Amino acid sequence: MKYVKQFLIILAISLIGELLKYVLPLPIPASIYGMVILFICLKTGLVKLEDVKDAGKFLIEIMPVMFIPAGVGLVESWGILKPVLVPVCIITVVTIVTVMAVTGLLSQWVIRRDRMKGENHE
Repeated sequence: MKYVKQFLIILAISLIGELLKYVLPLPIPASIYGMVILFICLKTGLVKLEDVKDAGKFLIEIMPVMFIPAGVGLVESWGILKPVLVPVCIITVVTIVTVMAVTGLLSQWVIRRDRMKGENHE
């Protein structure tokens, strides 16, 4: 019964995310709304971690299986994707390198800033 309750909490929050998607005229996926709502509920204490922890672990464990339909969809769409494959690959590589570089630089900046604050307080 514990797992059913946990899944129902996650499903209810996902439903609220779906409703927000239709109410708000923003181009944000319902899953993002749901994750933000769940995060806010966890941070404010409306939902305790114990109330969703086991169901969340299970969903993370089966996540690779959830990518199978997306992979099949890509294979079925090969005719459409073939002409744009090279540009998509280039954009993907450039984006990955850019995100990694910005993340690394930002992390170094935060570490340096924290060290400077630590030296000033001593």
